[in-house]
Amino acid sequence: MSHDAEPAARALRDRVRADVAGFDARTERERDSQARFLTELGRLAEPFSEHADPVHVTGSAIIAGPRGTVLHFHKRLRMWLQTGGHVDPGETPWDAALRESIEETGLPLCHAAGGDAPPPLVHLDVHPAARGHTHLDLRYLLHSDDAEPSPPPGESQEVRWFSWDDAIARADPGLVDALRRLRP
Repeated sequence: MSHDAEPAARALRDRVRADVAGFDARTERERDSQARFLTELGRLAEPFSEHADPVHVTGSAIIAGPRGTVLHFHKRLRMWLQTGGHVDPGETPWDAALRESIEETGLPLCHAAGGDAPPPLVHLDVHPAARGHTHLDLRYLLHSDDAEPSPPPGESQEVRWFSWDDAIARADPGLVDALRRLRP
């Protein structure tokens, strides 16, 4: 990390730590994830780098719109999940959630909160990922209009709108708490 990036990286870590500490964890999985998140943020030198440590922060999205919510079928994991992924250098987790979600769905998306302030954290989850990695996943609410998903080549082509109840019935258990929270 360059000397110039240190204050920005510290500010981002502090912001994420405050968001995670302030998250209203209601279930056992959420409480366990919150505790692990806070422990790892204290341990990791570069929590937002997927290459610095097998444990790292990722940014994901719950996409909501007039048709319900969007899930995509993860090609490697073979399950219906939220969109999202790794945080690129210089990027925030909420920007990663937006970028990855647009890339994976082809949908016009925006943070539901709008404005210039960072969007609120709507959920978090710690879970194992490929190649022995662990994702400290921060989740943000994105909004889309009634558009049909159109993922580009190379991305999972199984992306679709679900009613909230259908999404809850199909989603990975780590996502169900988030969907229940956000279901209208």
